[in-house]
Amino acid sequence: MTTGIEALLGVVLLVAGRRIFWLLVAGIGFVIGLALATQLLPGSSDAVSLVIALAAALLGAVVAMFAQKAAIGVVGFLGGGWLALRLLALVSLNVGDLAWLVFIVAGILGVLLLSALFEWGLVLLSALIGANLLVNTLSRVWPVPADLASILFLIVFGVGVLIQARSLR
Repeated sequence: MTTGIEALLGVVLLVAGRRIFWLLVAGIGFVIGLALATQLLPGSSDAVSLVIALAAALLGAVVAMFAQKAAIGVVGFLGGGWLALRLLALVSLNVGDLAWLVFIVAGILGVLLLSALFEWGLVLLSALIGANLLVNTLSRVWPVPADLASILFLIVFGVGVLIQARSLR
């Protein structure tokens, strides 16, 4: 059930994440909530994980609507950190106990990117997260070799950036 939601969220973020900032924040809340639910409650049902992920998404959307500046920092930090860990997993690089450090460093870079180049930061971050969600979903449905998944990720990311960049004009 969550596979379909992740794929749909991936497509929306890939092509329109910059224009619907609140959905970008909600999407990041959803994927992080889902990841935390599955890690912290390993024996729980999909329904419990989905409820936790949706609650995190709702919280993210509310924060984005009412506190945009704070949301920019939260999105940059959580999106950058989550994305770095997912990209390392995509290329089969295990950082082990240093995952928290990678998350923090990438999170800080995400905050700086969104703060300095807000519009382009939103385009890049939403296209990266959207492409990652789509490729991960595809890899779960049809096992894809890591090399092909990396190439597919880059292609999907590029398409997302091009689609969103056209709307910046």
